[in-house]
Amino acid sequence: MLEELHAKSEARATPPGGWADDAVVRRTPDAAAVFLSVVLTTFLVASSAPTPLYRVYQASWHLSSGTVTVVYGVYCLSVLVALLTVGALSDHVGRRPVIGAALALEALSMLLFLQAGGVTSLILARTLQGLATGAATSALGAALLDVTRRWGPLFVSIAPLIGMALGTIGTSLLMDLIPAHLGTVYALLFSALAAQMLGLAFLPESRPPRPGAWLSLRPRIRAPRSGRRVLLVTAPVFVAVWALGGFYLSLGPDLVQGITGSASSTADGLIVSLLTASAVPAVLLTRHADAGRTALGGSLLLTTGVAVTLLAAHRDSSTALYVGTAVAGAGFGPAFQGGVRLVTANVLATERAGLMAAIYTITYTSMCFPVLVTGLLVGEYGLLHCTLFFGIFVMALSLTPFAGVGKFSTHTSSRGTA
Repeated sequence: MLEELHAKSEARATPPGGWADDAVVRRTPDAAAVFLSVVLTTFLVASSAPTPLYRVYQASWHLSSGTVTVVYGVYCLSVLVALLTVGALSDHVGRRPVIGAALALEALSMLLFLQAGGVTSLILARTLQGLATGAATSALGAALLDVTRRWGPLFVSIAPLIGMALGTIGTSLLMDLIPAHLGTVYALLFSALAAQMLGLAFLPESRPPRPGAWLSLRPRIRAPRSGRRVLLVTAPVFVAVWALGGFYLSLGPDLVQGITGSASSTADGLIVSLLTASAVPAVLLTRHADAGRTALGGSLLLTTGVAVTLLAAHRDSSTALYVGTAVAGAGFGPAFQGGVRLVTANVLATERAGLMAAIYTITYTSMCFPVLVTGLLVGEYGLLHCTLFFGIFVMALSLTPFAGVGKFSTHTSSRGTA
Protein backbone atom coordinates (compact mmCIF):
# COMPACT_ATOMS: atom_id res chain seq x y z
CA MET A 1 0.00 0.00 0.00
CA LEU A 2 2.64 2.51 1.00
CA GLU A 3 4.83 1.64 -1.97
CA GLU A 4 1.98 2.87 -4.20
CA LEU A 5 1.68 6.06 -2.17
CA HIS A 6 5.43 6.61 -2.38
CA ALA A 7 5.30 6.34 -6.18
CA LYS A 8 2.51 8.89 -6.32
CA SER A 9 4.41 11.27 -4.08
CA GLU A 10 7.38 11.28 -6.44
CA ALA A 11 5.11 12.50 -9.23
CA ARG A 12 3.76 15.26 -7.01
CA ALA A 13 6.99 16.51 -5.45
CA THR A 14 6.36 20.10 -6.59
CA PRO A 15 3.14 21.58 -5.19
CA PRO A 16 0.94 24.01 -7.08
CA GLY A 17 2.14 27.56 -7.13
CA GLY A 18 5.77 26.80 -7.98
CA TRP A 19 7.03 26.60 -4.37
CA ALA A 20 8.91 23.32 -4.52
CA ASP A 21 10.00 21.95 -1.16
CA ASP A 22 13.67 22.20 -2.12
CA ALA A 23 13.23 25.91 -2.84
CA VAL A 24 11.68 26.48 0.54
CA VAL A 25 14.50 24.63 2.29
CA ARG A 26 17.16 26.59 0.41
CA ARG A 27 15.54 29.92 1.22
CA THR A 28 15.17 29.15 4.89
CA PRO A 29 18.26 29.23 7.16
CA ASP A 30 19.11 26.20 9.27
CA ALA A 31 18.60 28.32 12.37
CA ALA A 32 14.87 28.41 11.56
CA ALA A 33 14.55 24.70 12.34
CA VAL A 34 16.16 25.21 15.73
CA PHE A 35 14.00 28.24 16.50
CA LEU A 36 10.77 26.47 15.50
CA SER A 37 11.71 23.42 17.58
CA VAL A 38 12.37 25.63 20.62
CA VAL A 39 9.02 27.39 20.19
CA LEU A 40 7.15 24.09 19.85
CA THR A 41 8.96 22.74 22.90
CA THR A 42 8.03 25.86 24.89
CA PHE A 43 4.34 25.34 24.16
CA LEU A 44 4.57 21.77 25.43
CA VAL A 45 6.59 22.87 28.48
CA ALA A 46 3.77 25.26 29.31
CA SER A 47 1.13 22.58 28.75
CA SER A 48 2.65 20.23 31.34
CA ALA A 49 3.88 22.87 33.81
CA PRO A 50 0.65 22.92 35.87
CA THR A 51 0.71 19.14 36.53
CA PRO A 52 2.91 19.20 39.69
CA LEU A 53 0.84 22.14 40.95
CA TYR A 54 -2.41 20.18 40.84
CA ARG A 55 -1.75 18.79 44.30
CA VAL A 56 -1.34 22.37 45.61
CA TYR A 57 -4.54 23.45 43.88
CA GLN A 58 -6.37 20.46 45.35
CA ALA A 59 -5.24 21.30 48.87
CA SER A 60 -5.81 25.06 48.58
CA TRP A 61 -9.18 24.97 46.83
CA HIS A 62 -10.42 21.57 48.11
CA LEU A 63 -10.63 19.98 44.67
CA SER A 64 -11.30 16.31 43.96
CA SER A 65 -9.42 14.14 41.48
CA GLY A 66 -12.45 14.40 39.21
CA THR A 67 -12.26 18.20 39.24
CA VAL A 68 -8.57 18.07 38.37
CA THR A 69 -9.28 15.89 35.35
CA VAL A 70 -12.04 18.31 34.33
CA VAL A 71 -9.52 21.17 34.38
CA TYR A 72 -7.17 19.06 32.29
CA GLY A 73 -10.03 18.01 30.02
CA VAL A 74 -11.00 21.63 29.37
CA TYR A 75 -7.47 22.26 28.14
CA CYS A 76 -7.60 19.31 25.75
CA LEU A 77 -11.04 20.29 24.46
CA SER A 78 -9.79 23.81 23.77
CA VAL A 79 -6.87 22.38 21.82
CA LEU A 80 -9.33 20.34 19.76
CA VAL A 81 -11.50 23.39 19.03
CA ALA A 82 -8.46 25.24 17.73
CA LEU A 83 -7.26 22.29 15.67
CA LEU A 84 -10.65 21.78 14.06
CA THR A 85 -11.02 25.46 13.13
CA VAL A 86 -7.62 27.09 12.59
CA GLY A 87 -5.61 23.88 12.20
CA ALA A 88 -5.11 24.40 8.45
CA LEU A 89 -5.14 28.22 8.50
CA SER A 90 -1.36 28.52 8.12
CA ASP A 91 -1.61 26.65 4.80
CA HIS A 92 -3.46 29.74 3.52
CA VAL A 93 -2.18 32.80 5.42
CA GLY A 94 1.37 31.59 6.07
CA ARG A 95 3.00 30.06 9.13
CA ARG A 96 4.25 33.24 10.85
CA PRO A 97 0.88 34.99 11.44
CA VAL A 98 -0.63 31.90 13.05
CA ILE A 99 2.44 31.22 15.21
CA GLY A 100 2.60 34.86 16.29
CA ALA A 101 -1.06 34.96 17.35
CA ALA A 102 -0.65 31.68 19.25
CA LEU A 103 2.40 33.02 21.11
CA ALA A 104 0.46 36.12 22.19
CA LEU A 105 -2.50 34.06 23.43
CA GLU A 106 -0.19 31.65 25.27
CA ALA A 107 1.56 34.57 26.98
CA LEU A 108 -1.83 35.89 28.11
CA SER A 109 -2.69 32.51 29.60
CA MET A 110 0.53 32.58 31.64
CA LEU A 111 -0.59 35.90 33.16
CA LEU A 112 -3.95 34.34 34.03
CA PHE A 113 -2.23 31.40 35.71
CA LEU A 114 -0.23 33.85 37.80
CA GLN A 115 -3.44 35.54 38.97
CA ALA A 116 -5.51 32.35 39.42
CA GLY A 117 -7.38 32.32 42.72
CA GLY A 118 -9.78 29.42 42.23
CA VAL A 119 -10.95 26.69 39.91
CA THR A 120 -12.86 29.12 37.65
CA SER A 121 -9.79 31.23 36.87
CA LEU A 122 -7.74 28.05 36.45
CA ILE A 123 -10.22 26.75 33.88
CA LEU A 124 -10.13 30.08 32.03
CA ALA A 125 -6.34 30.03 31.89
CA ARG A 126 -6.34 26.42 30.71
CA THR A 127 -8.94 27.26 28.04
CA LEU A 128 -6.87 30.08 26.54
CA GLN A 129 -3.76 27.94 26.75
CA GLY A 130 -5.51 25.13 24.90
CA LEU A 131 -6.63 27.44 22.10
CA ALA A 132 -3.10 28.79 21.74
CA THR A 133 -1.51 25.34 21.77
CA GLY A 134 -3.93 23.97 19.20
CA ALA A 135 -3.28 26.86 16.84
CA ALA A 136 0.47 26.64 17.33
CA THR A 137 1.11 22.90 17.09
CA SER A 138 -0.24 22.37 13.59
CA ALA A 139 1.42 25.55 12.24
CA LEU A 140 4.74 24.81 13.93
CA GLY A 141 4.67 21.16 12.87
CA ALA A 142 3.96 22.15 9.28
CA ALA A 143 6.67 24.84 9.38
CA LEU A 144 9.22 22.30 10.58
CA LEU A 145 8.29 19.98 7.72
CA ASP A 146 8.65 22.95 5.34
CA VAL A 147 12.12 23.78 6.62
CA THR A 148 13.57 20.28 6.80
CA ARG A 149 11.92 17.26 5.29
CA ARG A 150 14.63 14.99 6.64
CA TRP A 151 14.53 16.11 10.27
CA GLY A 152 11.03 17.58 10.42
CA PRO A 153 9.22 14.39 11.51
CA LEU A 154 11.91 13.79 14.14
CA PHE A 155 11.57 17.31 15.58
CA VAL A 156 7.78 17.03 15.55
CA SER A 157 8.05 13.75 17.45
CA ILE A 158 10.60 14.68 20.13
CA ALA A 159 9.66 18.32 20.82
CA PRO A 160 6.44 17.35 22.67
CA LEU A 161 8.35 14.68 24.62
CA ILE A 162 11.11 17.06 25.68
CA GLY A 163 8.59 19.78 26.44
CA MET A 164 6.42 17.58 28.64
CA ALA A 165 9.46 16.31 30.54
CA LEU A 166 10.91 19.80 31.11
CA GLY A 167 7.55 21.24 32.10
CA THR A 168 6.84 18.77 34.87
CA ILE A 169 10.32 18.36 36.32
CA GLY A 170 11.06 22.08 35.98
CA THR A 171 7.93 23.07 37.87
CA SER A 172 8.61 20.44 40.53
CA LEU A 173 12.15 21.67 41.14
CA LEU A 174 10.99 25.29 41.33
CA MET A 175 8.31 24.30 43.85
CA ASP A 176 10.94 22.69 46.08
CA LEU A 177 13.52 25.45 45.61
CA ILE A 178 11.17 28.45 45.83
CA PRO A 179 8.09 27.19 47.74
CA ALA A 180 6.95 30.73 48.57
CA HIS A 181 6.62 31.64 44.88
CA LEU A 182 4.73 28.84 43.17
CA GLY A 183 3.97 31.01 40.16
CA THR A 184 7.64 31.39 39.21
CA VAL A 185 7.31 28.88 36.37
CA TYR A 186 4.55 30.95 34.76
CA ALA A 187 6.62 34.13 34.96
CA LEU A 188 9.59 32.37 33.34
CA LEU A 189 7.40 30.97 30.59
CA PHE A 190 5.87 34.39 29.93
CA SER A 191 9.36 35.83 29.48
CA ALA A 192 10.35 33.03 27.10
CA LEU A 193 7.20 33.50 25.02
CA ALA A 194 7.76 37.25 24.81
CA ALA A 195 11.32 36.68 23.57
CA GLN A 196 10.08 34.21 20.98
CA MET A 197 7.54 36.73 19.69
CA LEU A 198 10.45 39.05 18.99
CA GLY A 199 12.46 36.26 17.38
CA LEU A 200 9.55 35.40 15.11
CA ALA A 201 9.99 38.76 13.35
CA PHE A 202 13.31 37.50 11.94
CA LEU A 203 11.98 34.13 10.78
CA PRO A 204 11.55 33.78 6.99
CA GLU A 205 8.07 32.73 5.89
CA SER A 206 8.15 29.15 4.61
CA ARG A 207 4.72 29.03 3.01
CA PRO A 208 3.28 31.79 0.77
CA PRO A 209 -0.34 32.91 1.22
CA ARG A 210 -2.98 31.34 -0.98
CA PRO A 211 -6.78 31.66 -1.24
CA GLY A 212 -9.25 29.79 0.94
CA ALA A 213 -8.43 31.09 4.43
CA TRP A 214 -12.05 31.72 5.45
CA LEU A 215 -13.23 28.37 4.11
CA SER A 216 -10.44 26.64 6.00
CA LEU A 217 -12.02 27.78 9.31
CA ARG A 218 -14.96 25.42 8.89
CA PRO A 219 -14.65 22.75 11.63
CA ARG A 220 -13.46 19.55 10.02
CA ILE A 221 -10.61 17.06 10.06
CA ARG A 222 -8.53 17.55 6.94
CA ALA A 223 -6.58 14.33 6.43
CA PRO A 224 -5.36 14.42 2.80
CA ARG A 225 -6.24 11.43 0.67
CA SER A 226 -2.59 10.51 0.20
CA GLY A 227 -2.14 9.89 3.92
CA ARG A 228 -5.63 8.84 4.94
CA ARG A 229 -5.27 5.07 4.71
CA VAL A 230 -2.01 5.10 6.64
CA LEU A 231 -3.55 7.36 9.28
CA LEU A 232 -6.40 4.88 9.82
CA VAL A 233 -3.90 2.08 10.42
CA THR A 234 -1.74 4.09 12.82
CA ALA A 235 -4.58 5.87 14.66
CA PRO A 236 -4.87 3.21 17.44
CA VAL A 237 -1.16 3.72 18.18
CA PHE A 238 -1.62 7.48 18.49
CA VAL A 239 -4.62 6.96 20.77
CA ALA A 240 -2.78 4.52 23.04
CA VAL A 241 0.34 6.66 23.29
CA TRP A 242 -1.35 9.92 24.11
CA ALA A 243 -4.07 8.46 26.31
CA LEU A 244 -1.25 7.17 28.48
CA GLY A 245 0.42 10.59 28.39
CA GLY A 246 -2.83 12.25 29.44
CA PHE A 247 -3.20 9.84 32.35
CA TYR A 248 0.26 10.68 33.67
CA LEU A 249 -0.27 14.42 33.18
CA SER A 250 -3.52 14.46 35.14
CA LEU A 251 -3.58 11.52 37.55
CA GLY A 252 0.15 10.75 37.66
CA PRO A 253 0.74 12.60 40.97
CA ASP A 254 -2.17 10.72 42.60
CA LEU A 255 -0.78 7.41 41.35
CA VAL A 256 2.68 8.19 42.75
CA GLN A 257 1.25 9.09 46.13
CA GLY A 258 -0.99 6.01 46.17
CA ILE A 259 1.88 3.61 45.42
CA THR A 260 4.85 5.24 47.13
CA GLY A 261 3.10 7.30 49.81
CA SER A 262 5.32 10.24 48.80
CA ALA A 263 3.93 13.78 48.72
CA SER A 264 7.09 15.24 47.17
CA SER A 265 6.67 17.71 44.32
CA THR A 266 9.81 16.32 42.71
CA ALA A 267 8.39 12.80 42.78
CA ASP A 268 5.22 14.06 41.09
CA GLY A 269 7.20 15.71 38.32
CA LEU A 270 9.66 12.85 37.98
CA ILE A 271 7.06 10.25 37.04
CA VAL A 272 5.79 12.29 34.07
CA SER A 273 9.30 13.34 33.06
CA LEU A 274 10.48 9.72 33.17
CA LEU A 275 7.75 8.67 30.76
CA THR A 276 8.57 11.33 28.19
CA ALA A 277 12.33 11.67 28.75
CA SER A 278 12.91 7.93 28.24
CA ALA A 279 11.10 8.28 24.92
CA VAL A 280 13.66 10.72 23.50
CA PRO A 281 16.71 8.38 23.26
CA ALA A 282 14.43 5.64 21.92
CA VAL A 283 13.28 8.00 19.16
CA LEU A 284 16.86 8.94 18.30
CA LEU A 285 17.97 5.30 18.16
CA THR A 286 15.13 4.30 15.82
CA ARG A 287 15.06 7.37 13.57
CA HIS A 288 16.71 5.54 10.66
CA ALA A 289 14.77 2.30 11.11
CA ASP A 290 11.82 1.31 8.96
CA ALA A 291 8.87 3.46 10.05
CA GLY A 292 6.35 0.62 10.21
CA ARG A 293 8.58 -1.61 12.31
CA THR A 294 9.45 1.34 14.54
CA ALA A 295 5.77 2.01 15.24
CA LEU A 296 4.99 -1.63 15.92
CA GLY A 297 8.08 -2.17 18.07
CA GLY A 298 7.23 0.92 20.08
CA SER A 299 3.69 -0.36 20.57
CA LEU A 300 5.03 -3.64 21.95
CA LEU A 301 7.33 -1.82 24.40
CA LEU A 302 4.47 0.46 25.44
CA THR A 303 2.29 -2.56 26.19
CA THR A 304 5.04 -4.20 28.23
CA GLY A 305 5.68 -1.04 30.25
CA VAL A 306 1.99 -0.55 31.04
CA ALA A 307 1.74 -4.17 32.18
CA VAL A 308 4.66 -3.65 34.58
CA THR A 309 3.09 -0.41 35.84
CA LEU A 310 -0.20 -2.20 36.55
CA LEU A 311 1.76 -4.83 38.50
CA ALA A 312 3.39 -2.01 40.47
CA ALA A 313 -0.02 -0.55 41.34
CA HIS A 314 -1.27 -3.96 42.47
CA ARG A 315 1.77 -4.67 44.68
CA ASP A 316 2.52 -1.09 45.81
CA SER A 317 6.01 -1.33 44.35
CA SER A 318 7.66 2.02 43.68
CA THR A 319 10.56 0.31 41.89
CA ALA A 320 8.22 -1.46 39.47
CA LEU A 321 6.34 1.81 38.94
CA TYR A 322 9.42 3.64 37.74
CA VAL A 323 10.69 0.67 35.70
CA GLY A 324 7.31 0.23 34.02
CA THR A 325 7.07 3.94 33.29
CA ALA A 326 10.55 3.98 31.74
CA VAL A 327 9.78 0.96 29.54
CA ALA A 328 6.45 2.46 28.47
CA GLY A 329 8.27 5.69 27.64
CA ALA A 330 10.81 3.80 25.52
CA GLY A 331 7.87 2.58 23.46
CA PHE A 332 5.95 5.86 23.64
CA GLY A 333 8.46 7.75 21.49
CA PRO A 334 9.11 5.25 18.67
CA ALA A 335 5.41 4.37 18.41
CA PHE A 336 4.47 8.00 17.84
CA GLN A 337 7.49 8.90 15.70
CA GLY A 338 7.10 5.85 13.49
CA GLY A 339 3.45 6.69 12.98
CA VAL A 340 4.20 10.32 12.13
CA ARG A 341 6.85 9.26 9.62
CA LEU A 342 4.45 6.86 7.95
CA VAL A 343 1.60 9.33 7.70
CA THR A 344 3.62 12.35 6.53
CA ALA A 345 5.85 10.54 4.03
CA ASN A 346 3.73 11.12 0.93
CA VAL A 347 1.77 14.35 1.32
CA LEU A 348 2.04 17.66 -0.48
CA ALA A 349 3.54 20.70 1.24
CA THR A 350 0.20 22.52 0.94
CA GLU A 351 -1.50 19.69 2.87
CA ARG A 352 0.93 19.52 5.80
CA ALA A 353 -0.78 21.82 8.30
CA GLY A 354 -4.11 20.13 7.72
CA LEU A 355 -2.53 16.71 8.18
CA MET A 356 -0.71 17.77 11.34
CA ALA A 357 -4.01 19.15 12.64
CA ALA A 358 -5.63 15.76 11.99
CA ILE A 359 -2.83 13.96 13.84
CA TYR A 360 -3.01 16.36 16.78
CA THR A 361 -6.81 16.08 16.81
CA ILE A 362 -6.42 12.36 17.39
CA THR A 363 -3.74 12.83 20.04
CA TYR A 364 -5.57 15.49 22.04
CA THR A 365 -8.87 13.63 21.84
CA SER A 366 -7.00 10.66 23.24
CA MET A 367 -5.43 12.76 25.99
CA CYS A 368 -8.82 14.19 26.95
CA PHE A 369 -11.79 11.84 26.91
CA PRO A 370 -10.36 8.56 28.27
CA VAL A 371 -8.65 10.43 31.11
CA LEU A 372 -11.73 12.55 31.83
CA VAL A 373 -13.92 9.45 32.13
CA THR A 374 -11.30 7.74 34.30
CA GLY A 375 -10.99 10.75 36.63
CA LEU A 376 -14.75 10.97 37.11
CA LEU A 377 -14.89 7.26 37.99
CA VAL A 378 -12.05 7.41 40.52
CA GLY A 379 -14.35 8.69 43.26
CA GLU A 380 -16.67 5.69 42.87
CA TYR A 381 -14.31 2.84 42.03
CA GLY A 382 -10.98 4.02 43.41
CA LEU A 383 -7.71 4.91 41.70
CA LEU A 384 -6.36 1.34 41.66
CA HIS A 385 -9.31 -0.17 39.80
CA CYS A 386 -9.54 2.75 37.37
CA THR A 387 -5.82 2.50 36.66
CA LEU A 388 -6.26 -1.20 35.89
CA PHE A 389 -9.11 -0.61 33.44
CA PHE A 390 -7.25 2.28 31.82
CA GLY A 391 -4.10 0.20 31.41
CA ILE A 392 -6.00 -2.64 29.75
CA PHE A 393 -7.58 -0.11 27.38
CA VAL A 394 -4.15 1.27 26.41
CA MET A 395 -2.61 -2.17 25.93
CA ALA A 396 -5.47 -3.34 23.72
CA LEU A 397 -5.10 -0.31 21.45
CA SER A 398 -1.32 -0.67 21.33
CA LEU A 399 -1.63 -4.19 19.97
CA THR A 400 -4.40 -3.41 17.46
CA PRO A 401 -2.07 -2.43 14.53
CA PHE A 402 -0.39 -5.85 14.64
CA ALA A 403 -3.49 -7.27 12.93
CA GLY A 404 -2.72 -5.06 9.91
CA VAL A 405 1.06 -5.28 10.00
CA GLY A 406 1.20 -6.13 6.31
CA LYS A 407 -0.11 -2.68 5.48
CA PHE A 408 3.00 -1.03 6.85
CA SER A 409 5.68 -0.20 4.31
CA THR A 410 9.08 -1.84 4.42
CA HIS A 411 10.37 1.05 2.33
CA THR A 412 9.65 4.59 3.44
CA SER A 413 10.42 7.67 1.44
CA SER A 414 13.88 9.02 2.17
CA ARG A 415 12.27 12.44 2.46
CA GLY A 416 10.13 11.30 5.33
CA THR A 417 12.85 9.38 7.13
CA ALA A 418 14.35 11.20 10.05
